[in-house]
Amino acid sequence: MIDRVQDRFGIKPDKLVGDTGYGSAEMLGWLVEDRQIEPHIPVWDKSKRTDGTFSREDFAYDPATDSYSCPGGQSLQTYRRKFSKPRVANGGKDGFIKYRASKLDCDACPLKPMCCPTQPARNLLRSVHEAARDVARDIRKTDAYMTSFIQRRKVEMLFAHLKRYIGLRMMRLRGPKGATEQFQLAATAQNLRKLAKLVPTPAPA
Repeated sequence: MIDRVQDRFGIKPDKLVGDTGYGSAEMLGWLVEDRQIEPHIPVWDKSKRTDGTFSREDFAYDPATDSYSCPGGQSLQTYRRKFSKPRVANGGKDGFIKYRASKLDCDACPLKPMCCPTQPARNLLRSVHEAARDVARDIRKTDAYMTSFIQRRKVEMLFAHLKRYIGLRMMRLRGPKGATEQFQLAATAQNLRKLAKLVPTPAPA
């Protein structure tokens, strides 16, 4: 839709507001890197560990050296030998770059039971769109994001009411014209329902 509006009218939005379903790495990378649109979207992140060991957020990333620093002060790099290209997990199919620590550093580290107790050395996976994900994380800390969040809830609440109270769970009329007519009828019923609540209840006789 963004490309279609831009091709037809020559305009594009400055920001895009959405829920976590739009917070994948590929979507955020497309918005930030390809379309230069601010993503007011929560980041879909599953890197948080629940077994008591260090998560990826406990490691500091340095863009100048393209490496991570662990809580023990050791470095995790994309390669430990002089390869021409960085090592990419699964051949790059999943869009993640693999960073690994030295086994010698991990064996001598006192924090190893809290980092990689069942592995010889700690590994990290970083998305190729992690820079775009960081942009979304920084935007989430701003007041503009909270404004967008409140506006998004107002719109989503209307759709929730359409599904729950009006019964608009699926489009029963085929084609764009039929869907438009059905949605307009449902929106009319929703507005009439809201107007009925504004009529004051008469006092009992």
